[in-house]
Amino acid sequence: MAQAVDLELLRQLCLARGVSGREEEVRGLIYEQVKDYAACRTDNLGNLIVEKKGAKRARVRLMLSAHMDEVGFIITHVTKEGYLKFASVGGVDPRVAFGRSVLVGDRCLPGVIGVKPIHLLKGGEESKVPPLDEQYIDIGAQDEAQALQYVQPGDIASFTGSFLCENGVIQAKALDDRAGCAVLIGMIRSPLPYDMTFCFTVQEETGLKGAKTAAYSVRPQAALVVESTTAADIPSVAEEKQVCRLGKGAVLSFMDRSTLYDREYYLLTQQAARAAGVKWQPKQAVAGGNDAGAIHVSRGGVRTAAVSLPCRYLHSAVGMIACDDLEAVAQTVREAACRIAAGEGPAQEDCL
Repeated sequence: MAQAVDLELLRQLCLARGVSGREEEVRGLIYEQVKDYAACRTDNLGNLIVEKKGAKRARVRLMLSAHMDEVGFIITHVTKEGYLKFASVGGVDPRVAFGRSVLVGDRCLPGVIGVKPIHLLKGGEESKVPPLDEQYIDIGAQDEAQALQYVQPGDIASFTGSFLCENGVIQAKALDDRAGCAVLIGMIRSPLPYDMTFCFTVQEETGLKGAKTAAYSVRPQAALVVESTTAADIPSVAEEKQVCRLGKGAVLSFMDRSTLYDREYYLLTQQAARAAGVKWQPKQAVAGGNDAGAIHVSRGGVRTAAVSLPCRYLHSAVGMIACDDLEAVAQTVREAACRIAAGEGPAQEDCL
């Protein structure tokens, strides 16, 4: 079977900068990839909405969604010494921030997130993780005046991009959710049996804002959200709390903190994975959330399912996924989308 996801495209997507509210670089890259295959428009919030014509009109109006934004930082203050104070944009664990290389502002100015040196810590500080408001970005400025020549409060800072694909594993920033974007781009660039609407949304990491406006304007009857989710299959985490595992296939959700998923569609996604001949696993925790939280309550309600990619070290400078899992997600999403658009439900034996 041909590879469903273009890994070179995924590399480009991951290396692009797209902190919530500043997704234009990612949106432009996606637009160039799909403009010759479907009708595209950008709404007032910045969502890219793509109407793909299939061989037939869909029996169920389906919206497929993946978000373009990534977590990052926003500059709040410049000190007299020229250091940049910042706040997080999205959920960034303070433990993964300090010591990391970042790019600041539209000029992509290199900087390093710093904290008080370890040899100056005292009174038990060595065992504590410094909160983000005690960290700072060092761009090498001599003082406030020099820093302000290049950076202003309100500028965005993003983790420095990286992408490594070896031994069946990919390590990169922003796999949440550029991997989902790559899956949807692959579908748009291939023939489909039914019309479908693809939404590349903004500001998921700061409250599902793009999905809310996109779903309102698209008016879907059903939705399929393609996302990355936490794989906690690491030392010191009990098996029942690992959420999902790398190498075990696409992750199918029955519930998370923002959505109780449509039961029939949950069973249908299982059936789709089996029909595609790929591995799948249930998301074994009621944790996290994604664009489904806004989509499924849009207007009069939208029947919604989610297919997720297991990703270790989510919302950090470098995440990790398995190539086989990425292909499993792509195959499951395509098969499930075709069945939903056709108006199918799960096989009867799955409902017993």
